Amino acid sequence: MRYLIGMYGVTVLIAAICFDIWGRYAYKGFFYNLGQALVWPAVVFPSLGKLASGVIWLIVIIAVLALAKRR
Repeated sequence: MRYLIGMYGVTVLIAAICFDIWGRYAYKGFFYNLGQALVWPAVVFPSLGKLASGVIWLIVIIAVLALAKRR
């Protein structure tokens, strides 16, 4: 597990540097691009981001329905 987290950390660092130098938001600061790099799969593949947001919405709706008090 530590290996996977370390590998993801390395890819985040590489993506942050690439986004800062060549990215669409290169004019913004490094820490903005670091934030973009933390979720780089959703930034690089926009359809993946839309899929992830749809799944998150479904989880929230199901959680609200399941946890709501019934009268």
